[in-house]
Amino acid sequence: MLIWTAKFSKKKAVLSVLFMGAVMVLLILLAGRQDEKDTTPPQLTDNSHRVAYIESLGWQVEPEPLETLQFLLPEILEEPYLTYNELQLSQGFDLSACCGKQISRYTYAVTNYPGKTDGVQVNLYICETLPVAGDIFCAGSDGFQQTLEYPQNTVVS
Repeated sequence: MLIWTAKFSKKKAVLSVLFMGAVMVLLILLAGRQDEKDTTPPQLTDNSHRVAYIESLGWQVEPEPLETLQFLLPEILEEPYLTYNELQLSQGFDLSACCGKQISRYTYAVTNYPGKTDGVQVNLYICETLPVAGDIFCAGSDGFQQTLEYPQNTVVS
């Protein structure tokens, strides 16, 4: 039988516990950073990039926009921009970062909205080649406006 003994003072024990705690915190932080998504916003410099971005979200669209529009966003957001920005904040965009800047809106026809074969469109708002807002909408009495997130759990009747 082999017996090991060691002298261990309270000071060494406290330092060892603190050191091990610091190592564990460092490992947790490093593991968390590896799981983060690439948060670099896409550069949407031309139509092919815009269409690819929309399709990366799950939507299929006609390759050419139905409409393009450029406008100057006001210096201070007021209605209807405030209400629209609430929708944008829910999906990670924020129009207030572009106040006073030129915005381009591109509208495309959506071809794969669950349960609707036509009439659904996507608006994509670009400021300085970056997407800053967007929505899926359908006009009419049964119309709607929603985020760019593709509906995963939609039951088609």
